[in-house]
Amino acid sequence: MNSLAKLHLSALDLAPITEGGSIAQTLSHSVELAQHVEALGFKRYWVAEHHNILDIASAATAVIIGHIAAHTKSIRVGSGGIMLPNHPPLVVAEQFGTLETLYPGRIDLGLGRAPGTDPETMRALRRSAVSEESEFPVQVAELQSLFLPASQQQSVRAIPGAGINVPLWLLGSGTFTAQLAGYMGLPFVYAAHFSPRALDQALSLYRSIFRPSPQLKEPYVAVCVNIVAADTNAEAAFLATTEQQKFLGLVRGTRFLLPPPVVTMDDMWSTFERAQVMSMLSASIAGDVDEVRTRLASVVERTGADEIMVNSWIHDHAARLRSYELIAQAKG
Repeated sequence: MNSLAKLHLSALDLAPITEGGSIAQTLSHSVELAQHVEALGFKRYWVAEHHNILDIASAATAVIIGHIAAHTKSIRVGSGGIMLPNHPPLVVAEQFGTLETLYPGRIDLGLGRAPGTDPETMRALRRSAVSEESEFPVQVAELQSLFLPASQQQSVRAIPGAGINVPLWLLGSGTFTAQLAGYMGLPFVYAAHFSPRALDQALSLYRSIFRPSPQLKEPYVAVCVNIVAADTNAEAAFLATTEQQKFLGLVRGTRFLLPPPVVTMDDMWSTFERAQVMSMLSASIAGDVDEVRTRLASVVERTGADEIMVNSWIHDHAARLRSYELIAQAKG
């Protein structure tokens, strides 16, 4: 049996601001991409939360989710994710309770515990120099309780939010959140698009610890990967140099708008930098339909993933749309 036959495809959008583009153009492209993947049969469209990053426009995540949901018809729309330590759980419950009220049966709430930014911006968000990531399990439990039907004795309620079914997901790039997701009986998304190293260990722990919950009876795994698909392997390799430049900037600690692809990376990085970038991108896929199909099947066989969430660092919007078409073809 084709290992991809029952696989769900979804999209993660970091709302990349391209060199030569604008934030307004980026958000317009996000709407167009969401409509595009909806027509292609993708299951969900998620928007990430990042702050003070020069080439990412998804800071006001809940606002963008509402905008995307308003311009689509059936695809599930959600967060990949809301960085919960940045927000009071009550505010998140109110925001996503409102979204689910406006777009019933279509909203997901993915949660992460990282700041989604640099330490200085984190302090600006949280008004504290002390990270609250250690409180993440308590915050998740508090958020869950705010979505339960309110009792007569309950003095603080999420209105809207209380009694509204918004599925929670936990997102992680290591083992801590994987274990928490298993313990709480929630679906788990592993961020292999930037941190593939702990993928196997995290999924093994998640499944071994998993306890059924009212939301989920069996483990459910989504793996997020970068995919660049094109009509030829050579074109895909060319387009993927944008992603490589992006991660080279992360390695060097430099910020710039998402750059166009280059013919070769050879004169742009040292041997050591190349090794660092390629390690971070070891789960990434680039190629034509056949190559993407083979690599996707390998990821599913390795991880047992129920869902692949696709992120694409592609500079040209038309090429990005085409990439998602080819990914859908590869899945079959």
